[in-house]
Amino acid sequence: MKTTLMIAASVMMLASGSAMANADLAKSKNCMSCHSVDAKILGPSFKDVAKKYAGDKAAEGKLAAKVIKGGSGVWGAIPMPANAQVSEAEAKTLVKWILSLK
Repeated sequence: MKTTLMIAASVMMLASGSAMANADLAKSKNCMSCHSVDAKILGPSFKDVAKKYAGDKAAEGKLAAKVIKGGSGVWGAIPMPANAQVSEAEAKTLVKWILSLK
């Protein structure tokens, strides 16, 4: 019983640490200049993105490419600029985190 509780607590700490690390990555790559987790700023909230792409099997790849290359027209007239400072691996990490938000 004690071992099960310790394992469960460790998994929860790792999961929350991972979520915080991804939020920190979003801050370090200036994503939070235009987005927030739960409110529209210039771009949509990350939770709105997660809702829009829920169930879309191709979303991770499409969105990771959009993070790096930029895009326009999906969320309104304001284009998302390219983010050359974000590597492909970082873009995938960010998108996985965003898509996990509910």
